[in-house]
Amino acid sequence: MIAKLKPQFRIKALILDFDGLILDTEYPEYLSWYEIFQDYGLEFSASEWAAYIGRGAEEAIYTPYDMLEERTGLLIDRTAIRNRRRFRFNELMSAEEVLPGVIDLIKTARELNMKLAVASSSDQSWVKSHLSSLNLIQYFDVIRCGNEVLHRKPNPELYLSVLDALAIACHEAVAFEDSPNGIAAAVAAGILCVAVPNRLTIHGNIKAADVVVESLKDFSLRSLLSHIPNPS
Repeated sequence: MIAKLKPQFRIKALILDFDGLILDTEYPEYLSWYEIFQDYGLEFSASEWAAYIGRGAEEAIYTPYDMLEERTGLLIDRTAIRNRRRFRFNELMSAEEVLPGVIDLIKTARELNMKLAVASSSDQSWVKSHLSSLNLIQYFDVIRCGNEVLHRKPNPELYLSVLDALAIACHEAVAFEDSPNGIAAAVAAGILCVAVPNRLTIHGNIKAADVVVESLKDFSLRSLLSHIPNPS
């Protein structure tokens, strides 16, 4: 759905979120927690987890560990739970692939001589290791991650850092995000934002995005650009 498009200068770059946009690390993360909560006889809804998405672990003040202790009234062994959950997460991640439409989006951007960047609240080691294993890292001119800024999403600092590295203005880029926190960061930076919610972030409020699409699989970058007026 194309909506709320604002007059823009020629778009020179695409800035992509990583988790949940390029690779769905978010659902395996949620499911690994969901199974832990189930073992304690507790529910852990997708909408509860959605509030964490896009911020980065360090930005979460009230964590699932805290939630688990509050609901059980027990002092849990966080190290044991962390190790068990990570093992399960890695099992689930082994079945995940690049999300539909991402590679076509990258190819089209390159055909149009556009720059590509990643703006992720996750740490650089996490993002770069996955991009390398997916054989995608070579396509990105700039990668900025949460451990490289003072404030992660929904703060716009990550996006402003990417714009500075690309040497472009906010109106010369399009951001692709899946979560409310990411959308808020892109919008606060003044960047036109395309929301591509996944099976978790669909539970969040994505109305602040300029464009909402169900999947990048059916998304046309050329069509989007044709709807963005060039300056007179």
